[in-house]
Amino acid sequence: MAHVPQIRIPATYMRGGTSKGVFFRLQDLPVAARLPGEARDRLLMRVIGSPDPYQKQIDGMGGATSSTSKTVILSKSESPDHDVDYLFGQIAIDTPFVDWSGNCGNLSAAVGPFAISNGLVDPERIPENGVVVVRIWQANIGKTIVSRVPITNGAVQETGDFELDGVTFPAAEVPVEFMDPADGEGAMFPTGNPVDDLEVPGVGILKATMINAGIPTIFVNAEAIGYTGTELQEAINGDDRALAMFETIRAHGAVRMGLIEHVADAANRQHTPKVAFVARPDDYVASSGKLVEAADVDLLVRALSMGKLHHAMMGTAAVAIGAAAAVPGTLVNLAAGGGERTSVHFGHPSGTLRVGAEAVEVNGEWTATKAVMSRSARVLMEGWVRVPGDAFQLA
Repeated sequence: MAHVPQIRIPATYMRGGTSKGVFFRLQDLPVAARLPGEARDRLLMRVIGSPDPYQKQIDGMGGATSSTSKTVILSKSESPDHDVDYLFGQIAIDTPFVDWSGNCGNLSAAVGPFAISNGLVDPERIPENGVVVVRIWQANIGKTIVSRVPITNGAVQETGDFELDGVTFPAAEVPVEFMDPADGEGAMFPTGNPVDDLEVPGVGILKATMINAGIPTIFVNAEAIGYTGTELQEAINGDDRALAMFETIRAHGAVRMGLIEHVADAANRQHTPKVAFVARPDDYVASSGKLVEAADVDLLVRALSMGKLHHAMMGTAAVAIGAAAAVPGTLVNLAAGGGERTSVHFGHPSGTLRVGAEAVEVNGEWTATKAVMSRSARVLMEGWVRVPGDAFQLA
């Protein structure tokens, strides 16, 4: 029997916000994986350890959650207005699937630091001490992200005292701006309405805000589906009926948003749209044991990612929350007390997060112009990732 040796590929394992993933420079990938297609998908799945029927990803770099089953490919940008092109791949855990349909807002915070440290930003733009503004082209969704990366002694500063709920240790703050986050090819509200009646078989008719800003997201009221908005992961992720309900809501909302033609198509678009539920402020104990008081937040939000309740909040969903909160009359805006606002402070399972957003109405249509939040990022390991030499070969 012939034994295929492993190959090694330069890679960096990074945390960005409340997610972590394996980062690659495009030029370092095997030639067959430098272009989109099956070879690239097979390689990235093997790196992460998917598909894994045990749902543990033991034989790969993944952490068996949507937050830790991620890959990033970066290259110098071909656009003179950007420094780096950023492509994100969400890897399914137990099925052979890579979803390229959206961005990861959390890992967006790690793109600038990686780009600087790996020669993708002009060295002349890097001061001895100060901040580098990294202009990122998000290739999945065709949008600009602006990251402000702190520099100390000519290198990316990673340590600091910025605390982010959902991340155990403090680090350096990295402000991230998502420019024009609404869908450039369609309306921010694909149905034309800030609130719709969404008919969901087996659930009923739900009030829903369906928005495409940051990432396509379907918001419903917590009380309409039997929740309070204070739930933690264990209240939902161990409940197969609940998970099936959320997937049904997601699939029917995706059809209404024009993202898919048929409900069955949702199985091939797992990363988007997201589904989230909102509620008025209330006291609860976060997963860390920290008490979140109603007076500390404007509203409560819980969101699902890749079929499970997220342990904190996806960065792109936070953009959607901020954009929806900025538009009077959406479910998010109403849960936050209504009226006009340019920022919102919301509670999630791990604690709280503040996101700023600006939205304008032109000729009866709303659009988001910018969303801003602070995250942090840190290199966890760098060197080479190894995979069997035939991991990405096509039959």
